[in-house]
Amino acid sequence: MFFASDNSSPAHPKVIEAITQANAGYAMPYGNDPIMESARAKVRETFEAPEAAVYLVATGTAANALSLACLCPPWGAVYCHRNAHVEEDECGAPEFYTGGAKLVLIDGKDAKMSPEALERTIGFTARAGVHNVQKGMLTLTNATEAGTVYTPAEVAALSGIAKKAGIPTHMDGARFANAIAATGASPAEMTWKAGIDVLSFGGTKNGLMGVEAVVLFNPELAWEFELRRKRGGHLFSKHRYLSAQMDAYLTDGLWLEMAQAANSAAARLSEGILKVPGAKLVHPTEANAVFAAWPRGGHRKAQEAGAAYYLWPFSQPMEGPADELLSARLVCSWSTTDADVDRFLDLISG
Repeated sequence: MFFASDNSSPAHPKVIEAITQANAGYAMPYGNDPIMESARAKVRETFEAPEAAVYLVATGTAANALSLACLCPPWGAVYCHRNAHVEEDECGAPEFYTGGAKLVLIDGKDAKMSPEALERTIGFTARAGVHNVQKGMLTLTNATEAGTVYTPAEVAALSGIAKKAGIPTHMDGARFANAIAATGASPAEMTWKAGIDVLSFGGTKNGLMGVEAVVLFNPELAWEFELRRKRGGHLFSKHRYLSAQMDAYLTDGLWLEMAQAANSAAARLSEGILKVPGAKLVHPTEANAVFAAWPRGGHRKAQEAGAAYYLWPFSQPMEGPADELLSARLVCSWSTTDADVDRFLDLISG
């Protein structure tokens, strides 16, 4: 009953096997290994983007911050949702790596930016010329921090507003696989065909030990990214261990298989919670995260039995009336089982 985060799940056995195989003998460092050639080819094939530049880093924060740095000058505005991961969970890394670009926060229901709010905010930018930050870039989190998903049409609408303003668009896809599994869209339809210039393509939350790909659909950014990655301390010497993970991830559809399993577990969990008297969803369950509220008594039973998840927000007291609703975030992973979900539901329902 471990629903604290998909970050906490084990790596898939096929990924571990790939790392073990990569460990045999010697290989050139810094991404010059033959496994990286295979992984790069698979990324390009997956995204129908034969010219895309593909690089690997070990963390989502590095992928996002380095991507933003390539797209936005220090005097630019990075338009993001108020609850975007780059705003809430990266300790100022975007500002640091961009050299001071300003995150400009935009509202929207269920952590999804509204086109009207984006257009209004862009129009308000640089109203005093040199005295303000300038129009910089747009970044979208998909799946979002509320467990919701942008469709390709919604991405295209937002990126279209950005393009009209003459600025590029980045997608934080730490849970990109879950968004694809949820919508049934192709990776190309969700990204460059919808106006995305750079994608942080996540793997760590979806069964990898620790690797994220940065996919630059504009290969002209490649050299700058290479320099920023090296200067930022994120170029791995023994790169083959990153390459092996990404190569296994994209072999025989493993990445989507794991995402579909996580999404299905979340759907089962969400449906079960709604059967608890008084329970409700805080946000729609569209990917692998469930935001819901149910009576405090159920929370106590689940936590006493060892269930791991977060009250959301954290500050809610566990002491109080048993029938009072407390909200929580629960995240399912590729390894979440029906038995995990059903045992949890029995506890909070009793």
